[in-house]
Amino acid sequence: MIHRRDMLVHSATVAGLLAAAGLVPTAAQAAWNQPAFDAKTMAEAIKSLGGAAPVESKDIVLTGPDIAENGAVVPVGASTALPGVKRLAILIEKNPSALAAVFEVSDAIEANIATRVKMGQSSNVYAVAMMADGKVLYSTKEIKVTLGGCGG
Repeated sequence: MIHRRDMLVHSATVAGLLAAAGLVPTAAQAAWNQPAFDAKTMAEAIKSLGGAAPVESKDIVLTGPDIAENGAVVPVGASTALPGVKRLAILIEKNPSALAAVFEVSDAIEANIATRVKMGQSSNVYAVAMMADGKVLYSTKEIKVTLGGCGG
């Protein structure tokens, strides 16, 4: 009888051999835009992601609590029904790094994301939609934090 632990060991060995041989599909490897995640402001983050000057839009819906009791796990979401969205991003104005999350989307899927972010203090949170035609749209909401989650 093969045990779960043995199966995991064998799976890890096979995955390592496939990776060493260059047989891991490139779609399975995550892309990382370090300058965007290092950006201190919304403008720097959007520029690093290849976007233009953002314009406020009522078509972008940002969800999140008015008051978050714990800044370490603040639930936020972004959605839009607009066609041609290629990226949805969550930015937090007063965090050490403004960009909290970015998601690649296409017309084949609904542009609707939800995640949990860390917030060090009360701040404006932005949901940003980057469109295929180069437009950048956003909506904003202030979320008050009672207990900081970014080391505070």
